Amino acid sequence: MAAIYHRFFFTLVFLIASTVSLPSSPDRFIKSALTSLRSSEEKPQKYEELTRTLPSDHLTPSCSHVLLRHSFANTINRPPFTTPYTPPSDCTSPPWSYVVLDLRAASSGDQYDRISGLWLGGVELLRTSTAEPSPNGIFWNVRKDVSRYSSLFMRSDLNVTMMLENIVNDVYTGIYHINVTLYFYEFNLIASNPKINGGLEIAGSQRSDQTPADLIIPLCNKGDRGLWFMIEDPSEIHSRRIRIPSNTRRIVLELYVSFHGNDEFWYSNPPDSYIRTNNLATGRGNGAFREVLVKIDGRYVGSEVPFPVMFTGGINPLFWEPVVAIGAFNLPSYDMDLTPFLGLLLDGKSHEFSLAVNNGISYWLVDANLHLWLDHESSNVVARSGGYESPSRHMVRQEELELLDGSFGVEAEVRSEFDGWVKSSKGNLTTSVKSMFKVSNLVSFEKDGAYKRVEQKVETKRIVEVTTESGKPVNRIVHERTYPLRVITSTLRGLSNDKDMYLLVTNVSHALNEKYTTGEALTEVYNRQDSDGWMQVEDHNVLAGEASTKQSFSYVDELSCYSRTIVAGNGEITHDSSSDTCPSSSSS
Repeated sequence: MAAIYHRFFFTLVFLIASTVSLPSSPDRFIKSALTSLRSSEEKPQKYEELTRTLPSDHLTPSCSHVLLRHSFANTINRPPFTTPYTPPSDCTSPPWSYVVLDLRAASSGDQYDRISGLWLGGVELLRTSTAEPSPNGIFWNVRKDVSRYSSLFMRSDLNVTMMLENIVNDVYTGIYHINVTLYFYEFNLIASNPKINGGLEIAGSQRSDQTPADLIIPLCNKGDRGLWFMIEDPSEIHSRRIRIPSNTRRIVLELYVSFHGNDEFWYSNPPDSYIRTNNLATGRGNGAFREVLVKIDGRYVGSEVPFPVMFTGGINPLFWEPVVAIGAFNLPSYDMDLTPFLGLLLDGKSHEFSLAVNNGISYWLVDANLHLWLDHESSNVVARSGGYESPSRHMVRQEELELLDGSFGVEAEVRSEFDGWVKSSKGNLTTSVKSMFKVSNLVSFEKDGAYKRVEQKVETKRIVEVTTESGKPVNRIVHERTYPLRVITSTLRGLSNDKDMYLLVTNVSHALNEKYTTGEALTEVYNRQDSDGWMQVEDHNVLAGEASTKQSFSYVDELSCYSRTIVAGNGEITHDSSSDTCPSSSSS
């Protein structure tokens, strides 16, 4: 089907020789209720994000507990929905071996995609977004392993908070109906199924220890627009002072992040020189490099270039029905082991934890959770951090510009290495953390800016090594991620005389590939989508079009293997196959 779209594109270019300059850029759209690619069936349609099936899907939970039921109508500029949390009364005492968060959503009508966050006691459990509904209705289900948050689930002093800003009026009619439930699984159920011992979720967080943290402290906002921090310019820093308990033996920061507004497609933003030269009325500038920074007392301790999640209204909304983009329903979070800094933190004083976005413009939503493992046999542990060195940074920018045509390249690499020892009842253990990321990005414009091509590849690697005082290895964790991306958009003047109507030919290829090694155990996940299509657009409304998306997913660990391939065309699934025997894969 991709070949059909390419032939359509070149035929269209040939026929419309008088194409007017229309700067092309990834954008956010809404499907017209009259021209959705869905079939005319009256029943609601199921949407999904293609990920690995959780092992618990085949097990019976020991108990369940409803977190919230709420309908998000006209919630714009209003405080988040908040309700008191009560622990499950019919569950056995913790620790549980496995806890799953199950979110079910439904909507009908016309509506843009919306970002949403779910918190328990200020600790973010899930960052998600909505699908764009249809008049006949849609529904979807998100299941996430939240075992790492187990220390929260028996507390009775917490609130459940969910933020989903939505607009409901005569034009945007879609209301989002949300139900969230926790499912708890006992140890004997998990132990009876060997496949559960793997457990890397492509769009979730790898558990940073064999057991969940004893204490989780949120690094979040207290405002009326959600518990995330909103970052709107490169100089903006959000901080919270936190005192770390004196018997902490390990600390991991879990980072949540999403990007919106002028930075929703940050990886495609041109430099400001391009905007000034062509006198363009857009705020989508500042180049195409972004980096989320984490600091303690003003000192760099880690950073991340996030995976470029595409929401269901992004680039071409016809791509994402009924299979959404990678991470759209369950955005990735990112772990940073801060144990080497306990020598700084265990002084009985509060310290400033800060979040910022290098080069970020309006707007980014960021927060974090601090996962702490405590020494239960001591009220104090002794720790010392190694010598501190700022990360090594290397960046090269290339720019060629001729009015609306041009190319803009960025090559960046950041490396850091920190170590420190902690003496507790577990012994005198030294933790060394090595981090690296590489970014290669090229944004090019042709045909007076009407043809735009974005090529990006991000590689990240973190190595955490724990050794005894004598240098004997205790544990070694290596987490690697690669995410290649290609986005092509070509804007053509529409065949009608309406100056506000145009044709947009789009192509997207992206992937999120992961390798996670702990000791000798290796887990690999490969997840790729390729999409082709075109749209007839008026303003931001999609009036007509065709689209096809193919997705290939595979998961393998030392005990299990799973793969699935799915093809969606014009709003319906045309092929869906899965297997427990995965073919060998290589990173893109």
